[in-house]
Amino acid sequence: MGDILLIALYAFLGAAAAGLAGAMALRLLRHRSLTASVAVVAAVAVLAMLAGTLAVARAMLLNSHDLTVVTVVVAMAAVASLVTALLLGRRVVASSHRLALATRSFGDGGSFDAPAGPATAELAALSRELAATSAKLTESRERERALETSRRELVAWISHDLRTPLAGLRAMAEALEDGMAKDPDRYFRQIRTEVERLNSMVGDLFELSRIHAGALSLNPARMSVHDLIGDALAGADPLAREHGVRLVGERVDAVPVEVDGKEMTRVLANLLVNAIRHTPADGTVAVAAEDRDGAVTLSVTDGCGGIPDADLPRVFDTGWRGTEARTPPGGAGLGLAIVRGIVEAHSGRAEVRNVAGGCRFELTLPAASAGG
Repeated sequence: MGDILLIALYAFLGAAAAGLAGAMALRLLRHRSLTASVAVVAAVAVLAMLAGTLAVARAMLLNSHDLTVVTVVVAMAAVASLVTALLLGRRVVASSHRLALATRSFGDGGSFDAPAGPATAELAALSRELAATSAKLTESRERERALETSRRELVAWISHDLRTPLAGLRAMAEALEDGMAKDPDRYFRQIRTEVERLNSMVGDLFELSRIHAGALSLNPARMSVHDLIGDALAGADPLAREHGVRLVGERVDAVPVEVDGKEMTRVLANLLVNAIRHTPADGTVAVAAEDRDGAVTLSVTDGCGGIPDADLPRVFDTGWRGTEARTPPGGAGLGLAIVRGIVEAHSGRAEVRNVAGGCRFELTLPAASAGG
């Protein structure tokens, strides 16, 4: 037992010396190629075995022939191991080089395509992660381009929408100032109407800027959807009567939601006004609310005749107004963007789809908890 312990001690000391030398070599080569590091690791393993074997052989007082045989065998094993390590290192380096080239195009604004050819599990996993990141960045770039296009359109449309009423206000003010207005009261009423419309437009811009900046402050409270829709229908009834449109509540379940009443009233008002203006006289705008799998779905269905399929994905974009003329009363295209922003701030989603004779806007909101 003592001899075994002594042999183990000699083997350990020899291997430890080789390992220490290898660690120092790896530190010196830490900025070099992976091939050199793999070769050093292989050399350390072989040299550790060689040093331990020779230490034990000398301690056992082997004759020179046996010692030479052991040395040659271990040396050949070292050569084979080093050659194998170099080949493996070159293969890994080649895979890394292909991955670096693929990543370079990814960094230049292109998409990432995983390099062909065999790769280690780690490099393959890295390629998958880069491909996933590339897909997310591509989607983000597309959203950014769409948002920038939307912003440019919004600036152009707002400039046009502001220029027309401002020119009218200026003309009416000059007529009043010069005493050229035959009916001053009518001019005053028209000026008030234009100012109110401009004030509404500025309010929408301010609301949208708060939404985009993430500064929309909500004060949620538990309330019944039935009451929320009832208030919205009452508010939109005068406009519906003016346009000869019927407002109906198809199915309104008395389910509770936890929302900011003021903001959600604005959402429903925007949808109802939009639906009434796009529904012909004697048409119907229907409002419904129901509980679906723990979520509350509010819908507003109009008789607009439908939205072209190509335009459906852009309905909630800032400044979108479809094929309508870019003049009042078409609006600045902010109402539906505000709808989506407020609904998403409530952890919900806003969608639109075509139905027979028109389209349906659906708002999905989380239902209030049972203990709320």
